[in-house]
Amino acid sequence: MQNPLDMSGRVVIVTGGGRGVGRGISECFLDAGAEVVVCSRNQPETLPEAAGRQALFCRADVREVDQIEQAVAFTTERCGRLDVLVNNAGGAPAAEAATASPRFSEAVIRLNLIAPLHFAQRANAVMQSQEEGGSIINISSVSGLRPSPGTAAYGAAKAGLSSLTQTLAVEWAPKVRINTISAGMIRTEQSHLHYGDEAGIAAVAATVPLGRLGEPREAGNLCLFLASPLASYVSGANLLMHGGGERPEFLRAASGTSKS
Repeated sequence: MQNPLDMSGRVVIVTGGGRGVGRGISECFLDAGAEVVVCSRNQPETLPEAAGRQALFCRADVREVDQIEQAVAFTTERCGRLDVLVNNAGGAPAAEAATASPRFSEAVIRLNLIAPLHFAQRANAVMQSQEEGGSIINISSVSGLRPSPGTAAYGAAKAGLSSLTQTLAVEWAPKVRINTISAGMIRTEQSHLHYGDEAGIAAVAATVPLGRLGEPREAGNLCLFLASPLASYVSGANLLMHGGGERPEFLRAASGTSKS
């Protein structure tokens, strides 16, 4: 029986695929036999590699529609097709909602919501012309499912991305399946910028029911599943990847009260 996770002959674009979560996703698809194109504003020092194969690189700022079109054209001209798009590029620095400038908030929404929409539109145009269609996976965040203090525009954009996924799954069916992954805390090379030193990272990890932060390749494994025939009837879904979520704050308060 053929391995349903074998991506040999498939072509995948991973935005922001050269580092962090995106790199883990790229490596998983390479391991599975896919041809992978990573795109970002700057070329990473080393391109993702796995199973003796290396990803291709296309320079593209996903906030610019003409550069999105160039990335899709590069992929189809070089590889002949496009089977999977992973809209991974995103993020935002912390900023208080009361003082964030209009320009800042608009830039955050543009990167985390508008750019994935534009990239999905261009990918869909290719996938609709293919007999096998295609799969689009949007990398979202638990910030879009709960309050996001300090990153209000980011959380709002990610909430919008989940809604967008549901709508496009209806509009672009049956050829193209579209799903969201809402990720919790994942350990990357930049974790120290958010959580501090190793002690700080360990303290944050202790708040997660599974007792640790996620790993980039765990996000990659979930993307691989969603792109595979194993998920052939999964579209418009939002899969949570957060290690069990967050312990409700009221339980800590209640516990503290009972001990006093």
